[in-house]
This record gives sequence, structure tokens and C-alpha cells, in this order.
Amino acid sequence: MKRLIVLLGVAGVSLSAVFVRWSTAPSLVLAFYRMAFSALLLLPLALVRWGEFRALRRRELGLSLLSGAFLGIHFSCYFESLRWTSIAAAVVLVDTEVLFVALASVLFLRKKLSRRAWLAVLLAFGGGVAVALADAGGGGGLRGNLFALTGSVCMAVYTMLGTVCRRSLSTTVYTTLVYSSAAVTVLAAALAGGQVLTGWGPVNLLAGLGMAVFCTLLGHSVFSWGLKYLPPAFVSTAKLLEPVFASVWGLFLFGERPGGLVVFGGALILLGIGLYSREEA
Repeated sequence: MKRLIVLLGVAGVSLSAVFVRWSTAPSLVLAFYRMAFSALLLLPLALVRWGEFRALRRRELGLSLLSGAFLGIHFSCYFESLRWTSIAAAVVLVDTEVLFVALASVLFLRKKLSRRAWLAVLLAFGGGVAVALADAGGGGGLRGNLFALTGSVCMAVYTMLGTVCRRSLSTTVYTTLVYSSAAVTVLAAALAGGQVLTGWGPVNLLAGLGMAVFCTLLGHSVFSWGLKYLPPAFVSTAKLLEPVFASVWGLFLFGERPGGLVVFGGALILLGIGLYSREEA
């Protein structure tokens, strides 16, 4: 059941690319809107758990804020990558996070992955590459790809830090700290770059709010919750379903019919996740 909840969270996260494409504001502005709305929506729950915030230790607070900073950078890079390359290419490159997480799990958490687990991860990633190659829009500009890969590395760091923090912090406390830190990080970057945060119209505010609800609270918050009960490599591997869901949204919202490579890639991703789940069990 816990794994199914994580997969549903992936479906919510996959809407992010749709909201970005509908928006007109710069990437830093949109990322700030998303994180600010996410933190504000969590505020009532955070007040209920105020006692937990007061009991925070410095290490927990510092790691949570650092995790949020990397999340903010991730969103900024990911949104910018969507301005330069296709949705499928950007999503699959961001989802290479699973390789960085698996490597970090081995190096820093002394996690031992079996040959079957590594095969499952590679199968899932191969499926994601197939989905990217099937993108009829082409794109794949060097700048967009580099932004996406940078976002992938930042997301991997965020996931690993979250694994440590979630051992002692509740989902509400952790996500409130993370989203607040991410909002402040993006805000600082925007102001440092002379970016204007207002006057972008209702469509961008609604896009930010939509991402806060569907992609963050019902997506990334689910991942944070799952990190307490599931291996971080599974959470990252499950995220490789995002290109498949994004293709489905593209079909229903933009009339984009997935080709044979998309179907083939989606099957590989599902096979990889299934094999990894069985191996971990």
C-alpha cells in the first residue's frame, strides 16, 4: 500500500510540466510561487505541531533547511530546462536522480544493492531514455539538458538529506521547513538577479497554486512521507514513471498521441520498478 501511495504521488508530480508550459513567468518567479504557496498551505498544520518545532535540534533544523535549499535549486533548474528542451527530455534527465541516489546510498549509507536491483534501476532508466527519444518535438538543446541534469543532482541531494531527516521528524514538520527554505532560496536568487516577482498575471499565480497543491503537497510531500518507510532508491526509481504520466497528460490535454517508443519505454519503467520492489521485499 505504501508503494502505491508513492506511485500516486508521482502522478501528481507529473503535472508540473503541464503547469510550467501554461505559464508565462520566468522560471525563478514560478518556482517561488510554487514554494511560497506550498509553505503557506502547510502553515495551519504546522501551527498544530508547534511543539515539535520548538523541540528541534540544531542538526535536524540545519539539515532540513539545507535540503530545502537544494529543492529550490532543483525546481528552478527544472523549470528553466522546460523552456529550452522538450517535456519528455527534461523529465527523463531530471529523473536520472535514481542513479545518483543509488550511488550515494552505496557510498554514504553503506547500502548494498544486488545485481538484480542494479538491473532494475538500469531497466527503468533505459525506459525513460526511450520515452525521451520518442519525443517528436526534438529539442534537446544543450542548455536545457544541462539545467535538467543539474536539477537531477540537486534532487538526489534533497532525497538523501530527507532520508536522514525523516528518521526523527514528522512529515508536516519536515516539509514545512523544506518548502519554506526552498521559497527563501529561490526568492534570494530572484532578487539577486534583479527579477521582478509581481505583475505576471493570474495565470502564473494559478499555475503556482496548482503546482503547490497537486505537485508539491500531493506529490513531493508523499515522497517525504515515503522516505520514512521505503528505501530511498525505490522512491527515486518510482519517480521514473513521471515521463509516462506526463505523456498521458499530453494526450488528454494537448492531443499528443504517444508513439511506439513511449509505450515500450513505459513498459520498461514498470518492469524495472516491479523488479526493484520485489528485490527489496
